[in-house]
Amino acid sequence: MNFFEAVLLGVIQGLTEFIPVSSSGHLVITQYFLNIKQDQMLFNIILHMGTLVPIFIIFGDDIKDIISFKPSKRKETCYILLAIIPTGIIGVLFEDFFANLFANAYLTALMLLVTGFILYFTEKIATGNKKVNELKFWQPILIGLAQSFAIIPGISRSGTTIAASLTQKLSRKEAARFSFLISVPVIGGAGFLQLLDLLKVGSFDLPFKIIFTGFLTAAVSGYFAIKILLKILAEKKLNYFAYYCWLVAVIVILINYLN
Repeated sequence: MNFFEAVLLGVIQGLTEFIPVSSSGHLVITQYFLNIKQDQMLFNIILHMGTLVPIFIIFGDDIKDIISFKPSKRKETCYILLAIIPTGIIGVLFEDFFANLFANAYLTALMLLVTGFILYFTEKIATGNKKVNELKFWQPILIGLAQSFAIIPGISRSGTTIAASLTQKLSRKEAARFSFLISVPVIGGAGFLQLLDLLKVGSFDLPFKIIFTGFLTAAVSGYFAIKILLKILAEKKLNYFAYYCWLVAVIVILINYLN
């Protein structure tokens, strides 16, 4: 992997982690077409860690209140814990199965089609104005179940969690905020466990400058992606992302078919 590829993958990860078009799916497709074989798992972990930085910057006050278990945030903190349980259980039980999917660009394209349909139809029915602490206890679990499907490359984590939140009548602003907050323990926890596994076997040899480049570009592009998503979500234009997912999916499927 060279410097240009590290920058490209970092930008793609940062933008697509929060814009609901599947970051893992785009990484799989990009690495497939660039024929990047070296240390994909390690580099993908680094990129995901980079995207945590803008969440801490933009939602720092919320995260601080949650960590300190501020009285006014206790119910929301419990709901975040409830939301991450399904993802944690499914991730642990089916880790090897999902890891094998990261080499399949064709399946990723099919899942992008699914993401597009989720976004398109959610935009048609989203009418809620609730806050997170107004939800029933089972609703965050449902949102967490939706997030667990995003382990499959091509299924957008932000897209599914925002869509699930909107169907539970959360306001658009609250849906986005809750989606970002529940991503922190999921991305951070999964990345930490995967990194420990890689350290045990020592199966990586990426130079530090490549790792740092990917991390930094993912963090910077992720910051702008959050700002873009919040604006587009407020303007009720999630369907734009659906069209994009369908276009990318069709292109990848056609290229695979022709090859």
